[in-house]
Amino acid sequence: MRIMLSALAVLAAAPVRAEPPQVVVDTPVTASLVQQVMGEGAPVQVLLPQGASAHHHQMRPSDARGLQEAGLLVWTGPELTPWLDRSAASLAEGVAQLRLLDVPGTHLRGYDEDHGHDHDRDHGHDHGGIDPHAWLDPANARLWLTAIAGVLAQKDPGNAEAYARNAARAGQRIADLDAGLQAQLAPHKDASLVVVHDAYGYFTDHYGLRPAIAVSLGDASTPSAARLSAIRTEIAATRAACAFPEYGGDPTLVQAAIEGSDVRMGKELSPEGGNASPGPDLYFALMRDMADTIDSCLSER
Repeated sequence: MRIMLSALAVLAAAPVRAEPPQVVVDTPVTASLVQQVMGEGAPVQVLLPQGASAHHHQMRPSDARGLQEAGLLVWTGPELTPWLDRSAASLAEGVAQLRLLDVPGTHLRGYDEDHGHDHDRDHGHDHGGIDPHAWLDPANARLWLTAIAGVLAQKDPGNAEAYARNAARAGQRIADLDAGLQAQLAPHKDASLVVVHDAYGYFTDHYGLRPAIAVSLGDASTPSAARLSAIRTEIAATRAACAFPEYGGDPTLVQAAIEGSDVRMGKELSPEGGNASPGPDLYFALMRDMADTIDSCLSER
């Protein structure tokens, strides 16, 4: 389901009057959150093309130049986009940056967790095992809006009040969305799902769903024969109801995993919003689309 930017959302975002900072972001999801805070027409450069893999992208020379000339970099962190880590570490003097996964209070989970226990915010230890898809927990997205408004206010004090108002309005929209999705998914708390790769833990944790059975590991690598065999055993043991391919991925991986079972094949999921229209409303579109896709398949009788 593609959702275009609503007129209400445009009117709700207070326009930025003075000259705002040039902002560079890693992904369209981050861009959506930043644009909700800055308002429509804000100068935001997105490094990751729409629909491209966040894990394996390579920056173009023009992107690297734009990054060095920016006033602010907002990105999820190297756990999601390792190709950006070196450039972020060598930013020109005066270029601020905000790592969303490092925002205090962010709920983090590891790839090896079944129920999403929080990790300690110890910035001195290796975060290599952290699942970076943390925007799929709406509580994180709301927290990040406030952090984005704060760092923008530091770079652009003249618009601080507008940023704060926009963040509050966007946060309320996410809260309203969250309440609707909670009600929509409540009937499916006992259902078992099969997905392409381990990217959905924040979503299933937040909405009380059973942990999804991931065919591939967190970086969407091709599963071994032994892993496929283990996945088939788990599918049978949990009586999985639905399997979902992924936008931009290879559907044959899921098809191979459910071969010979009664698992229904649902429509594709897109945890990074690759199938949604870019812009401030992308975050809402990807969350609604994920809930609708899961609900539609599980509601079949």
